[in-house]
Amino acid sequence: MSVNTIHDVEFGAELPVFEPDTRIENTMAFAKSVGWGGPRFEDHEGARKEGFPGALVPGIMGMGFLTSAIHSWAPNGNVEHIDTVFRAPMLADTPAIISAVVTDIDEEEGLVELDMTVKNTKDETRVFGTAKVRLPIE
Repeated sequence: MSVNTIHDVEFGAELPVFEPDTRIENTMAFAKSVGWGGPRFEDHEGARKEGFPGALVPGIMGMGFLTSAIHSWAPNGNVEHIDTVFRAPMLADTPAIISAVVTDIDEEEGLVELDMTVKNTKDETRVFGTAKVRLPIE
């Protein structure tokens, strides 16, 4: 279910689960486009040789996934701030499950605060954080 205005938002509401595309082809293209090419983002075996458990999803790409989750819930929203803690690496070719819950609503300002989490299929938290989203008041 998507929301259009601040009045559509309920405190404690959970956003629809969002599952981003973490295929290595995407992490590779993203990393190259921002000048971060290299084994850690492009090749599982090469990443292991660098000491990682596999090819990584770049952190900023993960923040983009959080933003995408917000926009699929609130297409008219303006993401004003995202603050994240990277607890463990997100791995390419590994499903990621993004969930979020509404933790604050300021109807006068049109601001919503969300607590967000990225987990893997083992229910291990990889990234968590908060986001502030401005929604239309009317």
